[in-house]
Amino acid sequence: MASVLKRDPAFENIPSIKAKTLRINLNPDIYGTFAEIGAGQETARHFFRAGGASGTIAKAMSAYDKAFSDAVYGVETDGRYVTQSRLKKMLSHEMRLMEERISREEHPERLFFTYANTVATIDFSKRYKGHGWLGLKFQLDPNQKEFDEIILHVRFKQNEARLQQETLGILGVNLIYGAFYKYNKPRKLLKYLYDHIDKDTLEIDMVNFSGPNFKDVDNRLMSLQLIRNDMTDAVMFGPDGNNLLPAAILYKKNILALRGSFRPVTKVNMDMFQKSHDIFIREQTVEEEKSIVIFEITLANLRASGEIDERDFLDRADTLCSLGHTVMISKFQEYYKLVEYFSNYTKARIGLTMGVNNLVDVFDEKYYRHLSGGILEAFGKLFFKDLKVYLYPMKNPETGQIMTSNNIKVHPRMKELYKFFKYNGKVMDIIDYDPDIMHIFSRDVLKKISNGEKGWEEMLPEGIAEIIKEKNLFTQKEVPAQEVVK
Repeated sequence: MASVLKRDPAFENIPSIKAKTLRINLNPDIYGTFAEIGAGQETARHFFRAGGASGTIAKAMSAYDKAFSDAVYGVETDGRYVTQSRLKKMLSHEMRLMEERISREEHPERLFFTYANTVATIDFSKRYKGHGWLGLKFQLDPNQKEFDEIILHVRFKQNEARLQQETLGILGVNLIYGAFYKYNKPRKLLKYLYDHIDKDTLEIDMVNFSGPNFKDVDNRLMSLQLIRNDMTDAVMFGPDGNNLLPAAILYKKNILALRGSFRPVTKVNMDMFQKSHDIFIREQTVEEEKSIVIFEITLANLRASGEIDERDFLDRADTLCSLGHTVMISKFQEYYKLVEYFSNYTKARIGLTMGVNNLVDVFDEKYYRHLSGGILEAFGKLFFKDLKVYLYPMKNPETGQIMTSNNIKVHPRMKELYKFFKYNGKVMDIIDYDPDIMHIFSRDVLKKISNGEKGWEEMLPEGIAEIIKEKNLFTQKEVPAQEVVK
């Protein structure tokens, strides 16, 4: 293994940006290229300034002109330049040139890397704060055939392009340094990305690790870390377990969101989804091909039993992904915050599928005491959106009465507000529900699984019981040692 992997006690504390770049520059094995588009040569500049850059930098370039960029990296089908697809093409192209132009026979110990970013900083009118993709393709062993890769998406919060450029330069150094010296602690690597960066200036809303040295890294756990570390408010991942960029998935889409614990996902959850989705796509303003369904779990829900149990989180994710669903983890305890978040990306119809108990909670004033306008402020944010609630009924366990929007009980002070909400077409009852499954609750299924009881299998969607048994889900297990936070 090359010298880059050796521990250096002098750098155990958080080093300065100059110390990071100098350590890399003085390592005779690390060698690569920088391709930065849209925000200057900010990362490469740090390496040039530190001294000894000739031992690290094979090439630094910017293809600012769109025609020139297309000639180098190819034309994007959607015509955009600040995309993950563009970043991946940049990384692959530059790494291919590295391998073609640097002789392995003359430099058998060199560790190749390519750092790239494609960024749009804040516009002149300051309406759009700016965002970007950055990534690193690299190797930790010169004999490594398959390269490792880390890809990030960031959103800028600063109001000056110059400040955003400087932040991007620091972030790039932190990424390169972390990749070579903290690769075996991916969670810490994530935290180190904010070395010398205030979290109020930058949001990281997506990260994906891939390659032989990250084969045991579950990107869904990395996604969870972004939330836990206050790097972003919401993250998403698809059925394949890879993290998704919320903006790309939600942009101009009709969104149907189903919130729950999904611990585990039950036939009731799926009936709620299927019946509300049938109504949703029949709405006059909704185009099915421009719609997406999100299964959302709040961070508060994951903390329901105290500290977040990551194994439990992965168990929920495994079952939802196996059904082919897209999952969102958010910090939004209140529904109006979730709707506000969706509204950042779309003006189309937003649907919320919820049970009677959830709707009652929406009209509980205690959730809005932090707002100066209280519950009225929250509902003002809801009323002016193209929003509809699809309400799944509940059977009263004591009386056997079916509870719907017509007979639910809210606080006396909230009755008129509720009537206004309901009779303005914001609530639609799901009437074609399956009455034979209304007795099923996730907590009861979980209890049966934990106690080794029988009879829970038929309470779950087809195939889920087999997955739970095969993978031994929803039992107390630890995540792999490599994944444990130190």
